[in-house]
Amino acid sequence: MSRNKETGRKIRLMKAIKSNRRVPGWVMMRTNRRFIQNNKRRNWRRNSLKL
Repeated sequence: MSRNKETGRKIRLMKAIKSNRRVPGWVMMRTNRRFIQNNKRRNWRRNSLKL
């Protein structure tokens, strides 16, 4: 069952969800669009997590 996960694994999954975001707009504005994309971005279909 998907809800029966150990706590450490749940925490790691939540960290992966939080880190899988685009660069915020205010960061792009503050750095004059030097940082446009997040290099560590992950797609759920293409890349798997090592948990």
